[in-house]
Amino acid sequence: MTRAFKALLVLVVIAALGWGVWRVASRGVGSPTPAEKSARISPGGELVASLRSDPSTYNRYAPDGARAATELLSLLLHARLVRVNRSTDDLEPMLAEGWTRSDDGLTYTLRLRHGVRFSDGAPFTSDDVVFSFRAAYDESLKSSIGASMRVNGKALAVSAPDPHTVVLGFPEPFAPGLRLLDNLPILPKHRLGSALEAGRFAEEWVPSKPVTDVVGLGPFVLVEHVSGQRVVLERNPHYFRRDAQGQVLPYLDRLTIAIVPDQTAEGLRLEAGEIDLMSSGEIRPQDYSGFKRSAESGAIRLIEAGIGLDPDFLAFNLTPSPARDKQRAWLRRREFRQAVSWAVSRQAIIDTVYLGAAVPISGPVTPGNRTWFDGDRPAPGPDPARARQLLATLGLRDINGDGSLEDQRGAAVRFSIMTQAGHNRERVATVIQEQLRQVGVAVEIVALDPGGLFTRWQAGDYDAMYFGLQSSVTDPWLNSDFWLSSGAYHFWNPAQKTPGTAWESRIDTLMRDNAAVPDLGRRRQVFAEIQGIFAEELPLVYFVAPRLMLATSQRVVNPTPAPQIPQLLWSADTLGAATSR
Repeated sequence: MTRAFKALLVLVVIAALGWGVWRVASRGVGSPTPAEKSARISPGGELVASLRSDPSTYNRYAPDGARAATELLSLLLHARLVRVNRSTDDLEPMLAEGWTRSDDGLTYTLRLRHGVRFSDGAPFTSDDVVFSFRAAYDESLKSSIGASMRVNGKALAVSAPDPHTVVLGFPEPFAPGLRLLDNLPILPKHRLGSALEAGRFAEEWVPSKPVTDVVGLGPFVLVEHVSGQRVVLERNPHYFRRDAQGQVLPYLDRLTIAIVPDQTAEGLRLEAGEIDLMSSGEIRPQDYSGFKRSAESGAIRLIEAGIGLDPDFLAFNLTPSPARDKQRAWLRRREFRQAVSWAVSRQAIIDTVYLGAAVPISGPVTPGNRTWFDGDRPAPGPDPARARQLLATLGLRDINGDGSLEDQRGAAVRFSIMTQAGHNRERVATVIQEQLRQVGVAVEIVALDPGGLFTRWQAGDYDAMYFGLQSSVTDPWLNSDFWLSSGAYHFWNPAQKTPGTAWESRIDTLMRDNAAVPDLGRRRQVFAEIQGIFAEELPLVYFVAPRLMLATSQRVVNPTPAPQIPQLLWSADTLGAATSR
């Protein structure tokens, strides 16, 4: 019995126990009832959340503003015209209390709330909205927000006929409509206007300057940042939202974000009562049994957040390379990717890595995305015989009878998978390695830190990569950078000037159809066809989507879980604290 097989067998045994644990938890250990949540909400108090990295800027519009820490602060310090409720996926009014759309669908007129003020007391008007769009579209900033505020590369026309009205003109029919605005925090022109004009916009709101410079329309204000230790926020006295009973939000007086780089340390501090929730993500499967014991003792509460929306994937490098293609042309062939999909047991990954807390999938859209998931496309396999048959069509056979495949030149069929060191992804890659070995394909695992992974991906210096992308949107067009061949995150062959294959060209056409058709039913049909093409070509091979389980202290009141990060702090203004710390 090989060492690898023994290790796999041990994990299977652990997994069997873990599955039983998960089944108990999925019934909602410690979950608050609606009556309990309603009864315990009261204003005041403090919660402590954890985050694994420090913000390098407080400005979401800055070039590195898309990082997790700045993204989180943007949700806490600023407000949007509208937002997508991450729990229901519905579009909700925020700074805009309502809107109308023209008959041709190209023009939206938004009515802004009256009496709204920034955290420094200055009034919010339509000028701030126009300014925010101008900052987003400023080419010198190279902000990711600017790209997300365009339709097929074209900017929206923005005008303000009066202080409480904003008119948005779309360059072409765009079915997602105002959902686009969920990514646009509104900034104060009176604070940042001169900096944008002077070309020093990205130099404002950075840790080297006073935190009191940061002004927003969100539920909290920034009062302290100690690098490597904590970020402290207090309630914004001018925040505009109220709850259904008319109570001014946010409920909390204070929210502290503790910087805890290590996930194991996060869990220990939560169980010890030093923090109340982990803003960076869900419980790792290997940590679940310990959290369950703490929940049963009453120390913490477990909350199920559904099936994750952002599954990891095995990406093959499909960027043309004459040297690589000459030696291993099979590595870029569709049949090879199909063989990998059929060879790997998704259940083995679920059992050994996720300890039962995952579901098998066949593509990038998971059952957690209720609107866009194509439930008629089951996950394949495993079927090793079918995998071997597909490999044989490429001329890959076991020539010398040693159990390993060789190509037509007699060279071993071998490729490498780079992945994130010390992460669950490395463990999944090990399962894939063992599964492919059983059909004669050798895999070398190259474990790197995230920076090293990104550098090699950008350089195209890899065979395959097991990784993942985080997204806060469910509508496929708002992830068009992934689907379109010209997109920067068209992971397998990014930023193509023209589609490299007929099937990518077809997806480009269908994606534009999907954006232009106003009827949701028709959009879903079009996107189902896109998912079908993807499932056939498999530029990325998907195996599982995790079931998300969150942990909080018993002090956290009224949590509204969502499958996207941050699963609880996306609605921080409605979180309460049960008792004083």
